[in-house]
Amino acid sequence: MIYYNDGEVLIRDLERGDVDIFVDGENAQGWDSTPEKLLTRLKDVEEGRAIAIAAEFNGQLAGYVSVYPNNTWGAFGGMGYPEIVDFNVLEKFRRHGVGSRLMDAAETIAGSYSDIVYLGVGLHSGYGAAQRMYIKRGYIPDGSGVWYKERVCEPYAECVNDDDLVLYLSKRLR
Repeated sequence: MIYYNDGEVLIRDLERGDVDIFVDGENAQGWDSTPEKLLTRLKDVEEGRAIAIAAEFNGQLAGYVSVYPNNTWGAFGGMGYPEIVDFNVLEKFRRHGVGSRLMDAAETIAGSYSDIVYLGVGLHSGYGAAQRMYIKRGYIPDGSGVWYKERVCEPYAECVNDDDLVLYLSKRLR
Protein backbone atom coordinates (compact mmCIF):
# COMPACT_ATOMS: atom_id res chain seq x y z
CA MET A 1 0.00 0.00 0.00
CA ILE A 2 1.16 3.54 -0.73
CA TYR A 3 0.59 6.01 2.13
CA TYR A 4 2.31 9.07 0.62
CA ASN A 5 4.07 10.03 -2.61
CA ASP A 6 5.18 13.49 -3.66
CA GLY A 7 7.67 12.32 -6.29
CA GLU A 8 10.60 12.71 -3.90
CA VAL A 9 9.42 10.85 -0.79
CA LEU A 10 7.40 7.64 -1.07
CA ILE A 11 5.87 6.01 2.01
CA ARG A 12 4.75 2.40 1.52
CA ASP A 13 4.42 -0.91 3.34
CA LEU A 14 7.68 -2.41 4.57
CA GLU A 15 8.68 -5.45 2.52
CA ARG A 16 10.92 -8.43 3.24
CA GLY A 17 13.37 -7.25 0.57
CA ASP A 18 13.91 -4.01 2.52
CA VAL A 19 15.32 -5.70 5.62
CA ASP A 20 18.88 -6.39 4.45
CA ILE A 21 19.15 -2.95 2.83
CA PHE A 22 18.23 -1.27 6.10
CA VAL A 23 20.54 -3.52 8.12
CA ASP A 24 23.44 -2.74 5.76
CA GLY A 25 22.67 0.98 5.94
CA GLU A 26 22.53 0.98 9.72
CA ASN A 27 25.76 -1.00 10.02
CA ALA A 28 27.47 1.37 7.57
CA GLN A 29 26.71 4.26 9.90
CA GLY A 30 28.17 2.42 12.90
CA TRP A 31 25.07 0.87 14.43
CA ASP A 32 25.07 -2.76 15.56
CA SER A 33 22.12 -3.83 13.41
CA THR A 34 20.77 -7.30 12.68
CA PRO A 35 17.71 -8.38 10.67
CA GLU A 36 15.81 -9.78 13.68
CA LYS A 37 14.10 -6.54 14.69
CA LEU A 38 12.63 -5.86 11.25
CA LEU A 39 11.78 -9.51 10.68
CA THR A 40 9.85 -9.40 13.97
CA ARG A 41 7.96 -6.33 12.73
CA LEU A 42 7.06 -8.15 9.50
CA LYS A 43 5.91 -11.20 11.47
CA ASP A 44 3.74 -8.92 13.61
CA VAL A 45 2.26 -7.47 10.40
CA GLU A 46 1.47 -10.97 9.11
CA GLU A 47 -0.23 -11.78 12.43
CA GLY A 48 -2.30 -8.58 12.35
CA ARG A 49 -0.61 -6.89 15.31
CA ALA A 50 1.22 -4.10 13.47
CA ILE A 51 1.51 -1.95 10.38
CA ALA A 52 5.12 -1.50 9.26
CA ILE A 53 5.97 1.19 6.73
CA ALA A 54 9.09 2.27 4.87
CA ALA A 55 10.16 5.55 3.31
CA GLU A 56 12.07 5.96 0.08
CA PHE A 57 13.88 9.18 -0.81
CA ASN A 58 14.43 9.57 -4.55
CA GLY A 59 14.09 5.80 -4.94
CA GLN A 60 16.48 4.83 -2.11
CA LEU A 61 15.30 3.26 1.15
CA ALA A 62 15.61 5.94 3.80
CA GLY A 63 13.62 5.02 6.91
CA TYR A 64 10.96 2.93 8.59
CA VAL A 65 8.50 2.86 11.47
CA SER A 66 5.80 0.57 12.83
CA VAL A 67 2.41 1.22 14.40
CA TYR A 68 0.95 -1.23 16.89
CA PRO A 69 -2.79 -0.41 17.05
CA ASN A 70 -3.42 -1.97 20.48
CA ASN A 71 -0.09 -2.52 22.10
CA THR A 72 0.12 -4.38 25.40
CA TRP A 73 3.34 -2.86 26.78
CA GLY A 74 4.57 0.55 27.84
CA ALA A 75 2.89 3.38 29.66
CA PHE A 76 -0.38 3.03 27.73
CA GLY A 77 -0.20 -0.71 27.11
CA GLY A 78 -3.55 -2.46 27.02
CA MET A 79 -5.53 0.81 27.00
CA GLY A 80 -6.49 0.65 23.32
CA TYR A 81 -4.05 3.33 22.18
CA PRO A 82 -1.69 2.72 19.29
CA GLU A 83 2.06 2.91 19.81
CA ILE A 84 4.59 4.14 17.28
CA VAL A 85 7.61 1.82 17.45
CA ASP A 86 11.13 1.83 15.97
CA PHE A 87 11.14 5.12 14.10
CA ASN A 88 14.41 5.27 12.17
CA VAL A 89 15.76 7.39 9.32
CA LEU A 90 19.21 6.56 7.99
CA GLU A 91 21.57 9.44 8.77
CA LYS A 92 22.37 10.27 5.12
CA PHE A 93 18.65 10.92 4.48
CA ARG A 94 18.01 13.15 7.47
CA ARG A 95 17.10 16.82 7.03
CA HIS A 96 15.17 16.14 3.82
CA GLY A 97 11.69 15.85 5.38
CA VAL A 98 11.70 12.05 5.29
CA GLY A 99 11.20 11.67 9.03
CA SER A 100 8.36 14.19 9.16
CA ARG A 101 6.52 12.50 6.31
CA LEU A 102 7.11 9.08 7.84
CA MET A 103 5.71 10.29 11.19
CA ASP A 104 2.77 11.95 9.41
CA ALA A 105 1.91 8.58 7.85
CA ALA A 106 2.35 6.73 11.16
CA GLU A 107 0.11 9.25 12.96
CA THR A 108 -2.52 8.96 10.22
CA ILE A 109 -2.51 5.19 10.64
CA ALA A 110 -2.67 5.53 14.43
CA GLY A 111 -5.49 8.06 14.13
CA SER A 112 -7.68 5.49 12.39
CA TYR A 113 -7.66 3.54 15.69
CA SER A 114 -7.68 6.22 18.39
CA ASP A 115 -7.36 9.94 19.02
CA ILE A 116 -4.33 9.29 21.29
CA VAL A 117 -1.01 7.84 20.15
CA TYR A 118 2.06 7.10 22.25
CA LEU A 119 5.71 6.16 21.84
CA GLY A 120 8.79 5.50 23.93
CA VAL A 121 12.00 7.38 23.25
CA GLY A 122 15.45 6.48 24.49
CA LEU A 123 17.25 8.92 26.74
CA HIS A 124 20.86 8.73 25.58
CA SER A 125 22.29 11.18 23.04
CA GLY A 126 21.75 8.77 20.14
CA TYR A 127 18.04 9.59 20.44
CA GLY A 128 18.58 13.37 20.59
CA ALA A 129 17.19 14.13 17.12
CA ALA A 130 14.12 11.97 17.77
CA GLN A 131 13.55 13.57 21.19
CA ARG A 132 13.55 17.06 19.64
CA MET A 133 11.31 16.00 16.76
CA TYR A 134 8.71 14.39 19.05
CA ILE A 135 8.47 17.49 21.25
CA LYS A 136 8.13 19.74 18.17
CA ARG A 137 5.32 17.47 16.95
CA GLY A 138 3.40 17.94 20.21
CA TYR A 139 4.27 14.79 22.15
CA ILE A 140 4.39 15.23 25.92
CA PRO A 141 5.66 12.96 28.71
CA ASP A 142 2.98 10.68 30.12
CA GLY A 143 3.96 11.41 33.75
CA SER A 144 4.96 7.87 34.74
CA GLY A 145 8.67 8.76 34.77
CA VAL A 146 11.48 6.80 33.22
CA TRP A 147 11.00 3.18 32.22
CA TYR A 148 13.76 0.59 32.23
CA LYS A 149 13.41 -2.86 30.66
CA GLU A 150 9.65 -2.44 30.17
CA ARG A 151 8.92 -1.37 33.76
CA VAL A 152 8.72 1.93 35.60
CA CYS A 153 12.14 2.68 37.07
CA GLU A 154 11.45 3.40 40.72
CA PRO A 155 13.08 6.49 42.27
CA TYR A 156 16.77 5.91 43.05
CA ALA A 157 16.77 2.48 41.38
CA GLU A 158 19.81 1.55 39.36
CA CYS A 159 19.56 1.48 35.59
CA VAL A 160 21.83 1.78 32.57
CA ASN A 161 21.57 4.54 29.98
CA ASP A 162 21.09 2.07 27.13
CA ASP A 163 18.30 1.46 24.61
CA ASP A 164 16.08 -0.02 27.36
CA LEU A 165 15.91 3.29 29.27
CA VAL A 166 12.96 5.22 27.81
CA LEU A 167 10.50 7.99 28.46
CA TYR A 168 6.96 7.51 27.17
CA LEU A 169 5.31 10.39 25.35
CA SER A 170 1.77 10.77 24.07
CA LYS A 171 -0.09 13.04 21.69
CA ARG A 172 -3.75 13.83 21.05
CA LEU A 173 -4.26 13.50 17.30
CA ARG A 174 -7.59 15.33 16.95
